[in-house]
Amino acid sequence: MKSPMQPSPPYPSQHQDQQPGIESLMNPRPIFDNPNYKGSGKLKDKIAIITGGDSGQGRAIAVAFAKEGADILIIYLNEHSDAEETKQYVEQMGRRCLCMAGDIGSEAFCKQVMEQTIMQFGKLDILVNNAAEQHVQDGLENISSEQMEKTFRTNFFSIFYLTKIALPHMKPGSSIINAASLAAYEGNEQLIDYSATKGAIVSFTRSLSKSLHSKGIRVNGVVPGTIWTPLIPASFPSDQVANWGAKNPMKRAGQPFEIAPAYVYLASEDSTYVSGQFIHITGGVIMNG
Repeated sequence: MKSPMQPSPPYPSQHQDQQPGIESLMNPRPIFDNPNYKGSGKLKDKIAIITGGDSGQGRAIAVAFAKEGADILIIYLNEHSDAEETKQYVEQMGRRCLCMAGDIGSEAFCKQVMEQTIMQFGKLDILVNNAAEQHVQDGLENISSEQMEKTFRTNFFSIFYLTKIALPHMKPGSSIINAASLAAYEGNEQLIDYSATKGAIVSFTRSLSKSLHSKGIRVNGVVPGTIWTPLIPASFPSDQVANWGAKNPMKRAGQPFEIAPAYVYLASEDSTYVSGQFIHITGGVIMNG
C-alpha cells in the first residue's frame, strides 16, 4: 500500500517555464513537514541562513530547524508567495523568520544578507548553502558561455561569497552545510554545467573543512538524490517529471522532509566529531565518496 507521505510515480505531467520553480504550482505538492518529527531543542536560539529556503528542500530544512528552536533568515530569488508561506510556518512554531529576495550570484547582495543577519539577529551559527539552478541541454555544444557562468555563479560562487563573508561572524561550534548532488559523483549528460558545479562544491567542502579545523567550525554536505522539488518541473520536460525517481532502487522520488533531519544532525551538537563529510540521501543509490 502506498503511503501518502511517500507518493510514487507516475506523477501528473507538468512543466514550469521559470527557474527555480514555484512550489504552490506543483501537483502533488512536495511534503516538507513530517508531523511525527518532534523537536527537542537541538538548535535552541541558534541563527541560521538558508539559501533557497522558500521552497523544496530549503523549506523543509527551515521548518525542521524551527522545530528545533532556531531563528531563520531565508534567501530566495523571486518566489515571494512561497517565501511567505515558509515564513508563516516558521513563525507558527514561535521562531523568527526574515526573508530576503535577491541574486546570490552577486557578491554585493551576499554582503547585504550578512549585514541584515547581524543587524536583525546579532550573530550567525549555521550557514546552509542550498540554492541552485540547472538547465537541461543535450551536449556541451548547446551550453552557452553565459549559461555556464550563470550556473557557476548561482551554484558555486554564491557559496564562496556567503561563506567568506560569514566566517568572521561564526564562532567555534558553528556549522556550514553545503548541498551537493548525485550528479557530482556519477555525472549527468543533460546537466554538464550543473554537475561540474556540484563536483566543485564537494572539493570546496572538504578543503574548507581542513582549513577551519583550528577555528572549531565544521563544514559538511548533503547529497540528495531524486527529490520532489520545484526545480524538477522547472528543469525537465514533462515526461521526465512524471517518472521522477522511478529508476532509483526505492522506485519513487524522495520528499523534502526526508532530507531535513540530515541537516539538523549536521547543524547540531550531535555531529561535533563530523567534518568534511557528505550524507547521501539517494533512495538507495550507492555512491562512494
